Amino acid sequence: MNEQDFARLADAELAALEAALETAGGDYDIELKPGGILELECADGSKIIINRHTAAREIWVAARSGGFHFASRDGQWLSARDGGELWQTLERCLSEQTGEAFALTRTR
Repeated sequence: MNEQDFARLADAELAALEAALETAGGDYDIELKPGGILELECADGSKIIINRHTAAREIWVAARSGGFHFASRDGQWLSARDGGELWQTLERCLSEQTGEAFALTRTR
């Protein structure tokens, strides 16, 4: 995948995640930063950072429970480590950091 295709796919995924997180109504603040970085700050001050990593053609998630790398495969963003799906991993990380159950709904 070339850089332009990756940027288009990653930006669309980050926008969909941002929309889902805004409607989920959790106890966190969302900020979209330049360069394709989505930052979630939980009520306890902990953060989850979601960003695109163009050189690796991956979306990366940094959370209290660790770092995760996701590559686009067959229309999904899947973990290079365990095959887990981006949205499910993010739901789990949010639940662990906030103590709330999350089910993110894709609206785009």
